[in-house]
Amino acid sequence: MEPSVFQSFFLIFTGAAVVATIALYTRQPLLVAYIALGMIMGPFGLQFITNIELISEISRVGIVFLLFLLGLDMQPKALFSVLKQATHIGLISSAVFASAGYAIGWAFGFSHIENLIIGMAMMFSSTIIGIKLLPTTVLHHKHTGDLMVGLLLLQDFLAIICLMILLSGDLGKVDLSTMGKTFLALPIIAFAAWAFVKWGLLKLIQKFDRFHEYIFLVAIGWCMGLAELSESLGLSAEIGAFIAGITLATSPISQYIAISLKPLRDFFLIIFFFSIGARFNLELLPSVALSAIAMATMVLVLKPVSYRFLLRHHSEQNRLAWDIGFRLGQISEFSLLIAFVAFNASLIGEKASTLIQATAIITFLVSSYIVIFNYPNPIAVSDKLRRD
Repeated sequence: MEPSVFQSFFLIFTGAAVVATIALYTRQPLLVAYIALGMIMGPFGLQFITNIELISEISRVGIVFLLFLLGLDMQPKALFSVLKQATHIGLISSAVFASAGYAIGWAFGFSHIENLIIGMAMMFSSTIIGIKLLPTTVLHHKHTGDLMVGLLLLQDFLAIICLMILLSGDLGKVDLSTMGKTFLALPIIAFAAWAFVKWGLLKLIQKFDRFHEYIFLVAIGWCMGLAELSESLGLSAEIGAFIAGITLATSPISQYIAISLKPLRDFFLIIFFFSIGARFNLELLPSVALSAIAMATMVLVLKPVSYRFLLRHHSEQNRLAWDIGFRLGQISEFSLLIAFVAFNASLIGEKASTLIQATAIITFLVSSYIVIFNYPNPIAVSDKLRRD
C-alpha cells in the first residue's frame, strides 16, 4: 500500500533524524546519510516509499530556494564581473569533461548517442554541494565564492542548452527558432523583474516591513512566481529563482529574507538528497559497476586537476585553484535531470541512465568527503574546519 504524503514525510524526516545522529557520532557527512536513507527506504530497497516522482518534484523546491538565496546575496554588478572572469574557464573545462565522458562511454561499448549524452552529463558540477559546503563568509565576501558562483551559473546556462536539445527529441534536430526565443526571454524576464521590484515590490516591503509574516510570504511568492514564469518561457525555474533573488539583493531587507528562508531551504534539500538515493536502481548496479567506477574516477581526478590548471593560468593562487577544483569535483543534479529526460525521450537505455546516476552518487559522496575532511565548510566534523 502506497503511504500518504504525511506518512512519507514521517518516514523521511524521522529516518533522517536517526541516520543523521548516527552520522554525527561516527563523524560522517550528513549528505551521505540522506542518500543512504533513500536507498534503504526507496522502491529498490525496503520499498517503504515508492512514489519517488512526487518526492523528487517536492525536493526541486529546495534547489529553487537555494538559487533564490544565492541571488539575494549577490549584487548585480558583481554578477557581471564574475561571469566575465569565469566564462572561458567554464567553456574550456566543460569541453574537456564532455570529451572524457564520451571516451569512457565509448570504451565500455555504449552507442554514439548515449556517449554524447554521457559526456553532456559529465560537464556540470553540483550547485547544491558546491554552495552548501562553502562557508557563508567565503561565499558572499571572498574571491573564492565569486569564482565558484560564476562557474556554476555558466554551467547552469549550458545545462539549459543541453536540456533544450534533448527535449527536441533528436540530437541532430534542434529547433533554432525556439532556442532563440528562449534566450531572448532571459533579458526580458530580468528587466521586467528589475522594474517590478523597483517600482512595486520594494514599495510594498517598505510600507509593511513591520509585518514579518507578510515579508516572508511576499519573498516566497516572488521567488516561486518568477521561477514559474521563467520555466513557462523555456528557461529553468532555477534561473528564474536566481533572477528573483538578485533583483531583491539591493533591498535593505534582503538579509532578513535570506535568514528567514534558510530553514525552509534545508527542509526541501533533505528531501532532494533522499530522492537521489531512492531513485537509484540497485538491481542494475552490477552491470554498470565497472564503468561507473571508471567514470567517477575520471571526474574526481580530472575536474580538480583541470580547474587547478585553468585557474592558475588565470593568475589565481595555487591554494585557491585546488580549493575550487575539489569543491567542484563531482557531477551535478542537472546530470541526473539530463539522464531522466534522455531516457524518457528514448535517446539512451536504462543501463546508460543508471551509469550517470551511479557516477553522480559516487562523486557526490567522495567529493563531499574530500571537502568535509580537508577544507573549511559549514558541516565539517572537525572544529578546526567548521565555518559558517
